[in-house]
Amino acid sequence: MKHIKFIIAAVLLAVVVTACDGDKQQREQQVANLTNVNQSLVDSLARANAEKDTLLALMTEIGDGLVKIKDMQQIVASSDLSRETSSQKQQLRNDMRLIQQSIAEKQQRLASLEQRLKSGENYNEQLKRNIESLKAQLADQQTIIASLTSQLAQAKADITNLRGNVDSLRVANEAVTEQREQAREETERTRDELNVCYYIIGTKKELKAAKVIEGGFLRRTKIMEGDFERSSFTQADKRQLTSLNLHSKKVNVLSKHPDGSYQIIDNGTTKSLRITNARAFWELSNYLVIQIN
Repeated sequence: MKHIKFIIAAVLLAVVVTACDGDKQQREQQVANLTNVNQSLVDSLARANAEKDTLLALMTEIGDGLVKIKDMQQIVASSDLSRETSSQKQQLRNDMRLIQQSIAEKQQRLASLEQRLKSGENYNEQLKRNIESLKAQLADQQTIIASLTSQLAQAKADITNLRGNVDSLRVANEAVTEQREQAREETERTRDELNVCYYIIGTKKELKAAKVIEGGFLRRTKIMEGDFERSSFTQADKRQLTSLNLHSKKVNVLSKHPDGSYQIIDNGTTKSLRITNARAFWELSNYLVIQIN
């Protein structure tokens, strides 16, 4: 400003000196020339001030953008992204996208401003340093946002992988549970089969008719060898069969069962069989044959 005032004063002084020696027309031409010079200088100064204001405004916007990015960093650092809801994660992505767009827009404006300043008279080293500093700030902001966007994307990938692992574990667990249930059922079936027993109670005639015993006059009665016709027997469970009411006073256990593993109980008019040691009782045979009368 002082430089411009000095130029104006010098020109006015020249006009005054010339006015003393020249004619009126020449003085008017010089005044016109001075007016044009003065207007040009005023316009130049206005443009310089406008560019300066633009640069200051852009510096302020870039500073505000950095504050927003720092806030976003804090949110991402303090959040457990795996627990954020879908809407919250979508809002984060939207905010980051807006910041990226804002950075790109500021970079374009700064490039345009730099081009105008370089073509003007007022471009100097200070302005150059200011512009380079703003470029560096915008580049840093862009890098930070890219990193945050990557973190959010990685969190999404991790969540997807975690869900996949959970689903795989659930399927595996269901398969193991099913196998365990099948094994349990198979064990139960095997246990039930191992505990199946058969018994028949009848007179000598009935037992012979059922082809369980053989014998005749003067021959000792004995149990027939081989598999019996099970339809003549009653099926039972060794674990539950503890006693049998024989409905007879005369009782003879024909099948082989260790002594001490059972008792014949006298109930007065009838007798009953009580198994006292099931494991030992069924150790030799799964068939119990009792002849009555």
